Amino acid sequence: MMMDDLKGKVCVTGAAGFVASWLVKRLLLSGYHVVGTVRDPDDEKKVGHLKRLEGARERLELVRAELMVPGSFDAPITGCDGVFHTASPVIGLPKSDPKAEILQPAIDGTLNVLRSCKKNPSLRRVVLTSSSSTVRARDDFDSALPLNESSWSSEELCHKLNLWYALSKTLAERAAWKFCEDNKIDLVTLLPSFVIGPSLPPLLCSTASDVLGFLRGETEKFQWHGRMGYVHIDDVALSHILLYENENAKGRYLCSSTVLDNHQLAAILSARYPTLPIPKRFVKLDRPHYELDTSKLKGLGMQFRSIQEMFDDCVESLTAQGHLPLIASSLKPTS
Repeated sequence: MMMDDLKGKVCVTGAAGFVASWLVKRLLLSGYHVVGTVRDPDDEKKVGHLKRLEGARERLELVRAELMVPGSFDAPITGCDGVFHTASPVIGLPKSDPKAEILQPAIDGTLNVLRSCKKNPSLRRVVLTSSSSTVRARDDFDSALPLNESSWSSEELCHKLNLWYALSKTLAERAAWKFCEDNKIDLVTLLPSFVIGPSLPPLLCSTASDVLGFLRGETEKFQWHGRMGYVHIDDVALSHILLYENENAKGRYLCSSTVLDNHQLAAILSARYPTLPIPKRFVKLDRPHYELDTSKLKGLGMQFRSIQEMFDDCVESLTAQGHLPLIASSLKPTS
């Protein structure tokens, strides 16, 4: 094997997740040796799809680690040149105490991984998967100007509106920046919008389940979206690698293709897939209009796929997995 064919060793936390699985796939195709942390390396239902990826037999190692167990990432991260921290606690609606159930685990899990990074002398860079929700949950901006990476979501507004996901991502990213600055760790963060595309894990995560519900005619989850940015899952994976490999990458990077109101999205998709019962009407929410400025990531050479491409790939995958009727597979227009 030529030296150029092997790009070094990297760790991906939460490797069996929706986005992380695509990242592992892309890293293997790029020639990396990948150490993937999962809760249970022997759970075939959760990790079998990773073992079947091209290059996995030769260059994928799955190891056990728990976000909330101190030191459990020491061994997986030791000897890695880079760490992609994509794992985050599973977040639903809090039962009683949002701080204990959602916010603290998000912060503590991130710091747990970064403490292991600090112990690794061969570490070159950490790429943290954050979210565009760390930028847009605020009500004090000029809607004529696109939001960029200098924007941070308002913790006060998140508390007031019970936006626990946005708040957990915001607090975790802020904690990561402080820790890495204090400990001289090279950190870059990626802020994807709502991720659309084929699910490699057979068990659909909440994101993929919400999309499936929408394509089946359910309005509840997407009603709450209001205006939202969308991005292809493969573009998110490629963006992670771009930020890791590009020496000039610094700071935060918004990762999004198109921002649409939900009625605009519904109009595009119902015209494109006329046999799917896509909702036609949504109640207009009183939310600020916003766009996302992704020129920083595009400046490194990233090009984003269109809303049509991301949903075509998503519909095709959901159909192949038996989640949508077979007719959906022939819906892709020729033009």
